[in-house]
Amino acid sequence: MKGVKKQHLPQKLCATCARPFTWRKKWERVWDEVRYCSDACRANRSGARLTATAGPGPRRVR
Repeated sequence: MKGVKKQHLPQKLCATCARPFTWRKKWERVWDEVRYCSDACRANRSGARLTATAGPGPRRVR
């Protein structure tokens, strides 16, 4: 992608937020595999599993 103006870079739609995002140099080798615009969208993708940081469930009172 050397010598390409920013307005002519390829774009994709994020699988989570459906916003368009453009090609980045760090994605050069894996552009076909990129599906999310950010780490936040990747973490919040639909069907994401609950993590341990979600906290414990309700406590039982004896």
